[in-house]
Amino acid sequence: MPAPLTSALKTPVCTLLGCDVPVILAGMGGVARSELVAAVTEAGGFGFLGMVREPPELIRAEIARTRASTTRGFGVNLIPAATAPALLEAELEAVLAERVAAVTLFWDLRPDIVIRLRAAGCLVLCQVGSVEEAEAAADAGAQILIAQGFEAGGHVRGRIRLAELVPEIVARVSVPVLAAGGIVDGKGLAAMLRLGAQGAVIGTGFLATRESFAHDFHENRIVAAQPGETIHTEAFHINWPIGAPVRVLANSVTRGEHGDPRSAARPVIGEEAGRPIYLFSTDSPLRNMTGDFEAMALYAGEGAGAIASIPTAAERLNAIVAEAAAILGSDDAEPVGAGPDIEPRSPACAMLEAPDAYMGFADKAELATFLNSLLEAERAGSRVGGAL
Repeated sequence: MPAPLTSALKTPVCTLLGCDVPVILAGMGGVARSELVAAVTEAGGFGFLGMVREPPELIRAEIARTRASTTRGFGVNLIPAATAPALLEAELEAVLAERVAAVTLFWDLRPDIVIRLRAAGCLVLCQVGSVEEAEAAADAGAQILIAQGFEAGGHVRGRIRLAELVPEIVARVSVPVLAAGGIVDGKGLAAMLRLGAQGAVIGTGFLATRESFAHDFHENRIVAAQPGETIHTEAFHINWPIGAPVRVLANSVTRGEHGDPRSAARPVIGEEAGRPIYLFSTDSPLRNMTGDFEAMALYAGEGAGAIASIPTAAERLNAIVAEAAAILGSDDAEPVGAGPDIEPRSPACAMLEAPDAYMGFADKAELATFLNSLLEAERAGSRVGGAL
């Protein structure tokens, strides 16, 4: 990757994670395996293994396979709420024993797990869907937050659009914030950096790559997807707590062709290494599965409609980085990934750098007089408020 592109986008979170560019592979359960994590990491980003509800033996094996392909750091994604307590403990022991660089936690906040991971020297990220969750995670010791917008594919925690959520969280916490939800290209990355995020977490864009462990059926459906085709639904719920909605591509399940998802009946529609895949489960089609893929959870974010090919992970990452660098390089005045430390600039400050005629309506002297009158009015209002 050309050095100018790398340096143009490098934010403080890159130093924390040890990556070259602020592009992070989401820890998609089943999909983000060693081949994809290594590819993203070697290309300069940072990858997370998606190990939700996976046995510790598989976690250790996937970590070993990743390390065989890259010497750079990577992380593991765990979801306590969707994992039985005994299995979760075994997963944590495996992760700690392998001394992975980072762990992402999602859905429910477990301060005890955050403390335990940090005590072992592991970098802890928490994915959140609201300002309140962000503040609680930061207070619990999370070192990086992932703001997940309503546009995101897979399990969606909140109901707030990403462009609104990111600046709100950035303004309220002191730790770095990454943006997740519908970002599949450089335009999305550049937009989030300008809002104060220090990078982007990308799922759907990397699901549709050659190294992804997703089944070809799933990847091809994403490529064929049209804008606005995704559905926010609770139809796929088996293996997760009640009230855990997902964003998927429309299929026979979302159209109601299989009856009530909450009925007692659980038909088997597939198999993975001897494990049955049930209708309405949260399992998505993987390379090693067989069955009725059309009726499975076809996770996809709202950015799926912009994906038209299945390149390598490095090709997708490089394209995102190049486009974002070109956009941000065209306007050096825009702050990039500075987070809450950037001092807001008032209109009066910006006016001093404006041309003599501001937007063709007023010169600097006229504008300064107008702004001063507004300031005096505000001061007068404050004095009245104080007296009252």
